[in-house]
Amino acid sequence: MIKFEKVSKNFGTLTALEEVTFEIGSGEFVFLIGPSGSGKTTLLNLILGNYHPDKGEIKVANTDLSTVKKKKLTEYRRRLGIVFQDFKLINDLTVYENVALALRVMNFPEDKISQEVMEALEMVGLKDRAEDFPSQLSGGELQRIGIARAIVGDPEIIIADEPTGNLDLETAKQIINLLKKINDLGKIVIVATHNFEIVNNMKERVLKLDKGHLITDKEKGKYQF
Repeated sequence: MIKFEKVSKNFGTLTALEEVTFEIGSGEFVFLIGPSGSGKTTLLNLILGNYHPDKGEIKVANTDLSTVKKKKLTEYRRRLGIVFQDFKLINDLTVYENVALALRVMNFPEDKISQEVMEALEMVGLKDRAEDFPSQLSGGELQRIGIARAIVGDPEIIIADEPTGNLDLETAKQIINLLKKINDLGKIVIVATHNFEIVNNMKERVLKLDKGHLITDKEKGKYQF
């Protein structure tokens, strides 16, 4: 479903990724690890279509991200859900409105929006907080809302960039378990993280980057320093 073939990306004289090759199949859960500056964020941005590779080929399902045009890129991004480290919720919108916004951007009809939002909030265990504002929620609850926003519209791929970075370990485990629950529904889930305890506990596939190179690709892997 996701295929990188000898992908390189440069920013001026800086090589962010070099000759990176891997495949991720439907329904896989993958941890992306590596030190700061290793290329994790660049790799995620390439999957999101925010960057084009300088060399190599990226295919996600039937979309060739190496050559995709702007109109097709907008359609492609509707197949992706994104979870951010800092939540990126709008403080003066309610929980319901924050989640619904993702669907309104895609011009979903209002009756469909209501159904999708409430189903997503129920899945993350916060259906009863729909009318609250972000300032009324804990960090873990805020990230659950971020996940609800990511899964509305039934995307095929969930990308989580350091989703537990601002959370304590116990809350972080709850968030990762929720992402695993979503993965069990058949979604591809890719989690970029520095949290070695979570990676070691989950025993899922691990891709490790270092200085732009993919140096580890291991099933049931562990965090490598």
